[in-house]
Amino acid sequence: MISAQGYAAAVRPVLDRIVDQGAEPLGRAADLIAASLRAGGVLQAFGAGHSEAFAAELVARAGGLVPTNRITLHDLVLHGDAPRDVLADPKLERDPAIAHQLYQIAAPQPQDVFVVASQSGINGSVVELALLATERGHPLIAVTSVEHTGRVAPRHPSGRRLVDLADVVLDNGAPYGDALLPLEGGGAVCAVSSVTSALLAQLLTAEVVRRFHQVGEVPPIYLSANVPGGDEHNLALESRYAGRLRRTA
Repeated sequence: MISAQGYAAAVRPVLDRIVDQGAEPLGRAADLIAASLRAGGVLQAFGAGHSEAFAAELVARAGGLVPTNRITLHDLVLHGDAPRDVLADPKLERDPAIAHQLYQIAAPQPQDVFVVASQSGINGSVVELALLATERGHPLIAVTSVEHTGRVAPRHPSGRRLVDLADVVLDNGAPYGDALLPLEGGGAVCAVSSVTSALLAQLLTAEVVRRFHQVGEVPPIYLSANVPGGDEHNLALESRYAGRLRRTA
């Protein structure tokens, strides 16, 4: 039966597998991020479609890392010269060409690290941005469904997937098609990748912070803007990265 309790029961073992089986790649990803940030780098996070939620989970939130920048398709209009109606295309993320504009808008420095999230890991903008990042020497961490990406054909002209380019792959544990609960007549409902990606983002943050503590350094962490002194604390840390962190409504 499809129900809230049924979904909760299906999600729990997926979350447990991510925690139990993902420690090694999570540690390697945290090593890359910590090294970048300690060298003055910024974490550049990108996700299109619902994978944008992963980038939002990492960037500019209470208890999270300050030197983070979220790359979104909306940047094409907000920070680039693309007309507004370009965002009306529901298949925009399949276009490899827009990755070049997104990279240029982000204006990453050589020490920056990229984290790219995609359930399928096959769309043009995702793979092209990953290619640009690796060609320019940035460490690349992929967050994707290993099951899903292995069962679908790449859409990028190179024939490559996100997992083919990443230094580290974090499996979001989602099944093929993302939804967990099968329907009697075929198909399934209730996606899980947003839930597991949020978990991965927080696990990753915790491990990066741990690496700062291990070397006796204070990590640059946001306070909630809704507590006394939060704005002042956050602005002081953001000032270290002037012009490199985009913070929009």
